[in-house]
Amino acid sequence: MLMKMMFETERADLANTVKKMFDRKDTNVAGGNMSIKVFDQTGHPYILMTPSFMSETYYSDLHPAQILVIDAITLEKIDGVGTVTREVNMHEQAYKAHPDIRCVYHSHAPESMFWATIGQDMPNVTEVTRELGRIRCLPFAPACTQQLADTVYNGLLELGDKAVENVFLLNSHGILITASELHIAARIMETLEWNAKIAYQQTIFIKLGLLDDYQSCGQNYKEALPDGTIPPIALPEYNKINIPQKFQDNLTRTSFEI
Repeated sequence: MLMKMMFETERADLANTVKKMFDRKDTNVAGGNMSIKVFDQTGHPYILMTPSFMSETYYSDLHPAQILVIDAITLEKIDGVGTVTREVNMHEQAYKAHPDIRCVYHSHAPESMFWATIGQDMPNVTEVTRELGRIRCLPFAPACTQQLADTVYNGLLELGDKAVENVFLLNSHGILITASELHIAARIMETLEWNAKIAYQQTIFIKLGLLDDYQSCGQNYKEALPDGTIPPIALPEYNKINIPQKFQDNLTRTSFEI
């Protein structure tokens, strides 16, 4: 009788999602990484994470056994074929920032990378991304350093509950998404890419004098929606893939910040 791997279903889901993101050019062969936070029957937390060189060596075509299982308390690798990425500290710090963050996704998506490399916030112009509020670019910190991990941690702390579903641009380095669920993170990445391209196109119209400023939802992008709020992000009550762990009851995501 064959025995299942630890968190086999979740690792297969993560491996499949990473491949889809790579094939859709939401990251590139230069890197990127993704992790999810799961729990066993006792409530003990683990981090399931893509291995080092997932893109460069494997083109993100991973077997579930290559998804690493890391003890979220001791930070030891428990299972999985491969080496822990040097950017694991950024993921660890993101999970520390809020208990309901269950997915951390670092990407090199090309349209969004444009805004990250110029070190500026990305104008938030599409209706579907309005739920994210401000798309902020963090100050530059070298890749894989504790400085970068601390910059992410401090930025998420400032957001409070909004950190659970958020996008940061990492200056000259890429994109960092935090989410309450793996597939929400993938959705955020896809919609962010569309927003990045459209914001760039609006920039051209502004420079040509065809627009006074960025437009969104029928008005200046810096204005709130007509009811004064941003649309709430669709959230599951439970993390349904692994052992259910209820999210906090006091999460509010109705404030709009530019």
